[in-house]
Amino acid sequence: MNEITVCVVYALAEGATEIVVRLPHGATVAEAIAQSRIAELHPEVDFTRTATGIFGRKVDRDTALADGDQVEIYRPLQANPKDARRRRAGRRRAG
Repeated sequence: MNEITVCVVYALAEGATEIVVRLPHGATVAEAIAQSRIAELHPEVDFTRTATGIFGRKVDRDTALADGDQVEIYRPLQANPKDARRRRAGRRRAG
């Protein structure tokens, strides 16, 4: 098999952008992101600096892809999860 098909996903609160790309066997996460041209759809994001993963497991950009992989581009957290949990627990105790 000379080519693989992967899906590049960038999720926002209002919905996700999913782009399917075909790449040569041995292509990397960085190549999939570049080939998807997702930066043209989201020019406000520096995709060279965002964290990436494959099916929920964080990976480096030089990680080789397999056919059917889902490349995920992660956004920075809006709030610290521990702080958010504390605020919710405080509201439950107070109310």
